[in-house]
Amino acid sequence: MSDLKQKLRDDLTTAMKARDELTTATLRMVLAAVTAEEVSGKQARELSDDEVQAVLRREAKKRREAAEAFGGAGRAEQAAREQAEGEVVAGYLPAQLTDEDLVALVAG
Repeated sequence: MSDLKQKLRDDLTTAMKARDELTTATLRMVLAAVTAEEVSGKQARELSDDEVQAVLRREAKKRREAAEAFGGAGRAEQAAREQAEGEVVAGYLPAQLTDEDLVALVAG
């Protein structure tokens, strides 16, 4: 089992014990997406950390897009929940470069 998947499972257990409904629901959704990815195709397989990160990026993007759609439709409460779920998922992704860091890399 990949380290990232194990961390997700451990954090799910911690969130369940703390009765953190948002984190529990979000991590269950993410782990379900990881499992679905593992069993898709002709043969079930374990995902590597990079593949789990790809699933996390896809789920974070879904949450961002859903939050924008709910916000545009005037459903602020659901938009806030989707955004909060996206932040939980993003916490498991590596930090992205800031604009300043990117400019420095290109210039350097």
